[in-house]
Amino acid sequence: MAEAALKLGGPKRTSFMDKVMEILPEGGNLNLCLTCGACSSGCPATGIDGMDPRKFLRMAALGLDEEVMKSTWAWCCTQCQRCVRACPMGINIPALVFNCRASWPREDRPKGIRDSCDAALKTGGFSAMGASSEDFQFVVEDVLEEVREDQPRFKDMLAPINKQGAKYFLNQNSREPVTEPDEMVPLWKIMHMAGADWTYGTLGWAAENYCLFLADNESWEKIVRQKAKAVDDLGCEYWLNTE
Repeated sequence: MAEAALKLGGPKRTSFMDKVMEILPEGGNLNLCLTCGACSSGCPATGIDGMDPRKFLRMAALGLDEEVMKSTWAWCCTQCQRCVRACPMGINIPALVFNCRASWPREDRPKGIRDSCDAALKTGGFSAMGASSEDFQFVVEDVLEEVREDQPRFKDMLAPINKQGAKYFLNQNSREPVTEPDEMVPLWKIMHMAGADWTYGTLGWAAENYCLFLADNESWEKIVRQKAKAVDDLGCEYWLNTE
């Protein structure tokens, strides 16, 4: 009896990695991996869940889509870009990870990140802590008054809010005014000693954007555009984001 021949070739099945390469400029160089491991050497998430950037990329390259798409390691990536800087081929692994996150149903994405994104969308300052602009302004003014009274060297220090035409529009991580208000002061002192002309804004004051980490493109863009508008509306020349 004749044996059936093994048929090779034929049309290639479109994989997750192929789809991502269509989105990224120059395909993110995702097909240039030398398997050298430089990406994994400085990655803060290497070893978590037995995964690292090189393994993640190789799995995607081999078409192991189901394993890649279900990997919780994608949520351990900090998007710090160290792997890109270390890679001799400049492969954009964080973009691959980001698109993996985006493939998850929103309700299945990590609750902490999702809730922080949703909280930001409900406030004018876009605070992931859900802090209102009124509370932010109250805390800034209260802490500033204490510093002026207790530290004579900084009795003239300012922490302006909504100063029209200031050169710098400064963002603040909203965890600080909510839980660690004194942690705002060192940055004020730097700006004071430098003689910088700066301001906070009651709109768009929060520095963080958890919608980015959630891979919620629509919400991420909304927050960035509204923050940029706040900068423009105050006529500031530079936007300083502490994140």
